[in-house]
Amino acid sequence: MERWQPYLDRFRSLSPELRLQWLLRYAKNFPPLPKELAEARDAGLNRVEECQTPLFLWVAVRDGVVTLHADAPRDAPTVRGFVGFLMEVLNGAPAAEVAQLPLDLLDRMGLGEVLGVLRTQGLGSVIRRIRAAARAASAGEG
Repeated sequence: MERWQPYLDRFRSLSPELRLQWLLRYAKNFPPLPKELAEARDAGLNRVEECQTPLFLWVAVRDGVVTLHADAPRDAPTVRGFVGFLMEVLNGAPAAEVAQLPLDLLDRMGLGEVLGVLRTQGLGSVIRRIRAAARAASAGEG
């Protein structure tokens, strides 16, 4: 079973209101961007252009293991919450597993119905970017 399945099951079991509240818990625990990446962010590198929110995302794969770092404004709690969720669940995961992250993850979490279309599209691009980086790293190993 993929490491994210218990989280998806938990999200789906909650009412739409509670799903958002649980997502906001991840926003409150959003880790700070490492200082060595702050300069790159300030230069505009690694921005997820598809997101209306200024979101910056780094996907690193070292020795087959994924590490995510991100930065998003505090006034974008749902974006911070979803990306914080991804960081908690995917950091330390094997790249081959992360490469299989479902494209419909937001729907599987029951968030597609509570987030707006634009936000869902932007967050979908985050999933695609993470998958692509993990796939590229996995292909390089074989």
